[in-house]
Amino acid sequence: MDTASFRFGIHPPARRVIVHLSDTHLLAGNRPLGGRYDTTANLIATLAAVERTGVRPDAIVFTGDLTDLGEPEAYAALRAEVEPVAARLGAPIVWVAGNHDERPALRVGLLDGQPTSEPVTGVWDLGGLRLVALDSSVPGWHHGDVDAAQLAWLGEVLAEPAERGTILALHHPPLPSHIPFFDILELRHQAELAAVLAGSDVRAVLAGHLHYSTSGTFAGIPVSVASATCYTMNLQRPAQEVNGMDGGQAFHLVHVYDDTITHSVVPVGEGETAEVFTDAWTRRMAGLSPEERLEAFSRKR
Repeated sequence: MDTASFRFGIHPPARRVIVHLSDTHLLAGNRPLGGRYDTTANLIATLAAVERTGVRPDAIVFTGDLTDLGEPEAYAALRAEVEPVAARLGAPIVWVAGNHDERPALRVGLLDGQPTSEPVTGVWDLGGLRLVALDSSVPGWHHGDVDAAQLAWLGEVLAEPAERGTILALHHPPLPSHIPFFDILELRHQAELAAVLAGSDVRAVLAGHLHYSTSGTFAGIPVSVASATCYTMNLQRPAQEVNGMDGGQAFHLVHVYDDTITHSVVPVGEGETAEVFTDAWTRRMAGLSPEERLEAFSRKR
């Protein structure tokens, strides 16, 4: 019996699993971001947490701001940290461009491409689940946008539905933020994007940019924003006083089922864990009848 995939309830195991990370903000020479954040150490801690999950993901998606200044050395350092982990997990890496990235350096440093300024986009077939990456970065600016050419391309891609639907990944989330001034940096022309997504097979949107985990809907589609690996926003403070802190880093586990998609926020920090749901316990529970399981586990004590 494979206890890792055993289920006592009505839902079968997820068809596909994606690891969703965002906003690594690496700097060349491992300089501290803002003079205080060790972005490389925080990335390494995040990747270690990913491996501790035991998940063998179908893809690892980074939704932008991969470096802080678009430095070639920073892209090389990012690749050196991430690629060995991805190789051990047997998962492709999806790099999404953010407002702090530079398209030419990203293309050379992460994609082995030519140093062009064309939007960084792509399509991946993850065993029938289609993943589409958009480039919402606007060269020279921090707000987001998806130009007409990208929208036309996206419409062509979505014209034919995928077997298990589509997940869209971009940096700027098409969601509001309760933090003052964040709306200055939001995604523009959202109505035009919504028009392209209307009636399509897009089941979820993955994004970053905000440095805190949040979720909502856009054009009727669930949107999940992953927190940053570098530093996060301290939402314990009044909205007008919110700023960065070196804590609360997290990533998301995206489980794709036939009828739904879940986005689980996984904290990077470790804590003492009670040893209850062991492999032996699962095997023992599997050997009981449904009535015996209810008696052993579900009844209030």
